Amino acid sequence: MTREEKAAVIDGLTEKLASAQYVYLADSSGLSVDTVNKLRRLCFQRGVEFTVVKNTLLRKAMERTEKGFDGLYDQLHGPTAVMIHEVGNVPAKLIKEFRKENPKPILKGAFIDSAIYVGDDQVDTLVKLKSKAELIGDIIFTLQSPARNVISALQSGGNTLAGIVKTLESR
Repeated sequence: MTREEKAAVIDGLTEKLASAQYVYLADSSGLSVDTVNKLRRLCFQRGVEFTVVKNTLLRKAMERTEKGFDGLYDQLHGPTAVMIHEVGNVPAKLIKEFRKENPKPILKGAFIDSAIYVGDDQVDTLVKLKSKAELIGDIIFTLQSPARNVISALQSGGNTLAGIVKTLESR
């Protein structure tokens, strides 16, 4: 690679990392070409951007973003694949699903809204993360529950009161 090509790769990675809230680093080395193609196809179907990059170029791009990727620098050894998606738990679910039939990819680390998760043992934790839309839905549901209870109590109380008035009227 020439310096110009490296600079272009770093610029592209910097732009992607700067706009991404959820970045996963994985190791997919040792998989056959067919298996890697299946992984790439699955990533494409789920909308996960999957790119294998050189560690030195990735580190330079991470440093340029100034987002706080410092905790992931120690994970930049060996082959590294970058997985980016706009929902935090989608790449983790994809990794977990794909590993039902294959030994890899292994999670090296993840950057989730400025939090750093390091190691493959974090996959289950990352799978359980809720997206922003899911959290908002939970909050709205929680706020609506008391209002529904009050409305339902008022409606049932009104029906009961109307029933009592009708019974008294018929006597």
